[in-house]
Amino acid sequence: MNNQRRALFLSHGGGPLPLLGDDAHSEMVSCLKDIAGTIERPSKIIIVSAHWEARNATVASGESPGLIYDYSGFPKESYEIDYPSKGHPPLSRAITKQLELSGIEVSSDYARGFDHGLFVPLKIMYPKADIPCVQLSLINNLDPLSQIKLGRAL
Repeated sequence: MNNQRRALFLSHGGGPLPLLGDDAHSEMVSCLKDIAGTIERPSKIIIVSAHWEARNATVASGESPGLIYDYSGFPKESYEIDYPSKGHPPLSRAITKQLELSGIEVSSDYARGFDHGLFVPLKIMYPKADIPCVQLSLINNLDPLSQIKLGRAL
């Protein structure tokens, strides 16, 4: 079993538009599919979302998070997108412990769903939604050193 870790920055484009067949997003959609076909398929995914800021680092820790449609003004079908990926409570606990050991104040949120920073790119890359995911907030002070410390701890 390969325990290699990989960090990627993934754009999701303009809200849900890549999932709605928007022509302006075709190159991005193609690129995300290429990435998924090139890298080793992950067994779990951690997403740090720019769409979630909290007072301290917060880990979405639920077993079956729903989706948060954190956008507005899009067609009706954009609010019916489904991505039923499971959470992974053991990974959530491991992240929480690692952040605590690194001196980072951290909370768990068992009710938080996945926002479009997670479900838009992953629905393109892994449409079966069969890879457990854990989402992590940014720290809302947006201090670069705090975010770098968070990244190093991960």
